[in-house]
Amino acid sequence: MPPPSVTAPDLDNAKETSLREQLASLRYLLPYMWRADRPGFKLRIVASIAVILAGQIATVIAPFALADAINRLDTEAAIVATVFALVLGYGALRLLSAALPQLREFLFSVVGQSAQREVATGVFEHLHTLSLRFHLERRTGGLSRVIERGIRSIDFLFRFLLFNIGPTILLLGIVCVTFAIRYDLWLSLIAAVTVVLYFWFTVTSTEWRLKYRREMNKKDQLANTRAVDALLNYETVKYFGNEGYEARRYDAALRDYQDAAVKSQNSLAVVNIGQAVIINVGLLAALWLTIRDVTAGNLGIGEVTAVSLVMMQLYQPLNILGFAYREIKQGLIDMERMFELLHVVPEVADAKDAKPLEISGAEVVFDDVRFRYDPDREILKGVSFTAKPGEKVAIVGPSGAGKSTIARILYRFYDLEGGSVRIDGQDLRDVTQRSLRASIGMVPQDTVLFNDTVGYNIRYGRPGATQAEVERAAKLAQIHDFVLSLPKGYDTLVGERGLKLSGGEKQRVAIARTILKDPPLLILDEATSALDSTTEAGILSALREVENGRTTLVIAHRLSTIVDSDRIVVLREGRVVEEGTHDALLARGGLYASLWRQQSETQSLAAE
Repeated sequence: MPPPSVTAPDLDNAKETSLREQLASLRYLLPYMWRADRPGFKLRIVASIAVILAGQIATVIAPFALADAINRLDTEAAIVATVFALVLGYGALRLLSAALPQLREFLFSVVGQSAQREVATGVFEHLHTLSLRFHLERRTGGLSRVIERGIRSIDFLFRFLLFNIGPTILLLGIVCVTFAIRYDLWLSLIAAVTVVLYFWFTVTSTEWRLKYRREMNKKDQLANTRAVDALLNYETVKYFGNEGYEARRYDAALRDYQDAAVKSQNSLAVVNIGQAVIINVGLLAALWLTIRDVTAGNLGIGEVTAVSLVMMQLYQPLNILGFAYREIKQGLIDMERMFELLHVVPEVADAKDAKPLEISGAEVVFDDVRFRYDPDREILKGVSFTAKPGEKVAIVGPSGAGKSTIARILYRFYDLEGGSVRIDGQDLRDVTQRSLRASIGMVPQDTVLFNDTVGYNIRYGRPGATQAEVERAAKLAQIHDFVLSLPKGYDTLVGERGLKLSGGEKQRVAIARTILKDPPLLILDEATSALDSTTEAGILSALREVENGRTTLVIAHRLSTIVDSDRIVVLREGRVVEEGTHDALLARGGLYASLWRQQSETQSLAAE
C-alpha cells in the first residue's frame, strides 16, 4: 500500500504495482470480516468453509458412485437393488453438491454485504474528513468511479477468492488423491499438470493483456469525467451554445475508449483460445489412459464415465478461473486505488488534546495571520483585526486581496503558516473542528443546494428540527410564503444544485437554514453580490434577522451593503491597510474612499 499522503491521488494515472502488493491490500479487509465484536460472523465464515469442503468431496465422490453402478451392470451377476442404490447415491451426492453452494451463500451473504457496506461508509466518512485542498484538486466524476469500482470489487473478491479459487485448489487436491488411490499416479499427474499449466498460461497472458485493460479503464474514466463535468455545468454549456462542442469532446473520449476496448477484447480472444487448447488436451490425455486400461481389462467400463465426469467437473471451475483471475487482478487494482483514498491523511487534523470550543461572547481575533495556498504566493501577509462580541465587521478590498480566504481560515479549512486565530481566547488549533464549525453559520455567495426538497435543504442546518421550526426559520428568511406557493410546498424538489430556484430564492433558503442552525458566529461571504437591487433589499432585510445579536463577519464586494457595519477592515494584497467606520474611512480619503467613489460612479451610470 502507498504511504500516507495529504494530496489527492492521481486518478487518471495510477502507479502500477506488483501482484504481491495488490494481494497485500486484502489484509485491510480482514478487520471488516473477522471481527472480535461479532462472533456470529466468525461462526458463519467457519461454517462456510466447512460447507465448501463438504461440497467438493461430494462433487468428486458422485461420479465414482455412478461408475460403480455401470461396472456392476456390466457383469452377469448384477444385483438390481445394489445398482439402484448406487444410482440413488449418485443422485443424492449430485443434489448435495448443488445445494451446498446455496447454503454457503446463505451463510456468507450477511458477512460479505456487511463488510462491503462498512468499507463504503468508511471511505465516505474519510473523504469528508479530508481538507478542502484535496476536494479542490479532485475530479468528482473520476473519484466517484474509483469508489464505485472499489466497493464493487470487494464483493467480487470475496466470492471468487473464497468460493472459486480456494474451492478449485481444494477440488484439485481431492481429485489427485482420489485418482492416485483408485487408479494410478499418471492420471493424478495429468490432472495436476493441466491445472497448473492452465493457471500459468492464464496468469502470464493476463499480465500481458492487462496493459490494454488499464488503458481501457483510463479512457472510460476520462469519458465519465467529461460527461459529469458537462452535465454539472449544464447552464454554462447553454449560455455559450456549446452543446455540439461538449458532444464532440465526449465523442472523442468515447472513441479513445472504443480503440482501447477493441484491443482489450482481441487480446482476450487470444487468451481464451489458449485456455481451450490446454483443457481439451488434458481431457483427451486422461481419457486415453483410462480407455487403455479398460481395454486391457484392468478397469471397468464405468471408469471411463467417472474419469470423464471428474475431469469435466475439475475443468468447469477452470473456465471460470480464467475469468476470475482476470477480474480478481482488476478487482485488486480497483480496491487498491480505493484504499489509496483511505490512506490520504487529512491536511488539517485535531490536536490530540483538542477540546470543544466554548463560546462566551464569540469574539474573533486574527493575530498576525500569514497564509499561502501555494509555496510561491503568499495570500495573507500579517493580517490582524478583532471582531468584538455582537459586532458586525466587514472585510472589503479589491479582488484577490484575500477576503474569502478569511472565511476559509476561520472555518479552519486550512492551517496557518504563521500567527493565530482565536475565538473567545481559544486558538482554533486547540479546539475540535466539529465544535468550531458547529459554532459558525455561513451564507455564501453561491449557494449550492442538495437535489432534494426545499424542506430538506432548510432542515440541513439542524437535521433534527421539527417542521414548525423549519417554517419559523423560513418566515424569518422571508421565503415561507414563496414555499407555500410551490406545487408541493416544502416537499417540492429544488433540482440538482438548486437549479429550479432563482438566485434570490436559493439565498433565502441558505439564510433559513443558517437561522435554523442558530450559530453564535456568522459569516456572510458576498451573500448579495450576484443579486439585483430589488432582490438584494429583501435579502438584506432577512440577513438582519440572522445578524441580530451575533458576531458577524461580512465579506463584501458591494460596499453599499455594509455601511451600517460597526467596523470595516480594508485589505489590499493580503494586508490590512485601513480600519474604521464607513464615515471615518470616507473622511480619511484612502483605498476605501476610492472604492466607494468607483462603485458610486458605476451605479450612477447604470441608473442613467
